[in-house]
Amino acid sequence: MKIVTQVKLMPEADQAAALLATLHTVNEAACWVSGVAFERGVPREYELRKHTYAELKARGLGAQAAQHVIKKTRDAYTTLKANVRAGNLGKPGSKRRIKAESKPITFRPEAAQPYDDRCLSWQYDAGTVSIWTTAGRLKNVLFACSPDAFKMLREHRKGESDLIERDGVFYLIAVCDVPEADQYEPSGFIGVDLGITNIATTSTGYRAAGRGLNRHRKRQLDLRKKLQAKGTKSAKRLLKKRSRKEARHTANINHIVSKAIVTTAERTGSGIALEDLTGIRSRVRLRKDQRTALHSWGFLQLGQYIEYKAKRAGVPLVYVDPAYTSRQCSECGHIDRRNRRSQAMFACRSCGALMHADDNASHNIGRKGETVWNAGRESRVPATP
Repeated sequence: MKIVTQVKLMPEADQAAALLATLHTVNEAACWVSGVAFERGVPREYELRKHTYAELKARGLGAQAAQHVIKKTRDAYTTLKANVRAGNLGKPGSKRRIKAESKPITFRPEAAQPYDDRCLSWQYDAGTVSIWTTAGRLKNVLFACSPDAFKMLREHRKGESDLIERDGVFYLIAVCDVPEADQYEPSGFIGVDLGITNIATTSTGYRAAGRGLNRHRKRQLDLRKKLQAKGTKSAKRLLKKRSRKEARHTANINHIVSKAIVTTAERTGSGIALEDLTGIRSRVRLRKDQRTALHSWGFLQLGQYIEYKAKRAGVPLVYVDPAYTSRQCSECGHIDRRNRRSQAMFACRSCGALMHADDNASHNIGRKGETVWNAGRESRVPATP
């Protein structure tokens, strides 16, 4: 299981200048490689290397750095193609899609640059790294991180690390390969209903209210409108700062909610059933004043947090079809659109069961989770005659 760990670099003045110059050089080179790839119809990485490697070496890049620049560029086009195929850039002929496909991909001067073990080494006892730059190899560059992050690095770091610059501060984003725990046989499944009003509601009675997060987002939205109306450089700078702050706040809440759900499942020996909400933003039709809340909904991030925490704890996790989970009665199974009286109230028109709508949905999701798990365990071998 891959987990990333962020560490802060604390270089000297001359080391910081070398790191910044390196990022500018490699990203300028990546923009040039992107232009070559676009002109030649985005060839495969091996073919792209034949057209660009010699020039990258002439620009002062090392062998490994040149390879990473080419791979980074090719991966960017792969991501673009996947987004186009998934419809994330709009329908064919839309302005956004035409704009994305009609010109080469460009890279910011401070965009991340990947490093492998040939051009980056870690000295854990000294708390330093040795890193390649266009000015030569920098040694004894200090880094700082939390004790938990340091333990993670020392025990599980494996693979590439990305060098990034943010507001004049340099960071290394290191990949750690953490072994997954063995899954146990669940005694049942905890259904998790994800929503906007309530971030998550489980069939065990846990409910994470979204009121505080939604109010925080509303305040940030109002502030963004005022700053965008100003349009000054300082306003744009503050917009970027507030955007990162809102993202950190949302991620922290999702971490808290996911940890509570996984801990409960582990303590009770249960599995976790989540809704498969892929494509929900394109399926749902809402009024204009409701679209901001829908597109700010962080259900994907929360699901990813629950998934990786469950893998680390050995908790079984399955995804289920969310169809009719909010309309079906968890007591008698009757499905009717009119069962959902309001956002919070569920009243079955068949058996008269009355409960919170999210609680009802979570029980349906949990029951579907058991069905999916049992179907996966069934033998598909034909019976011996």
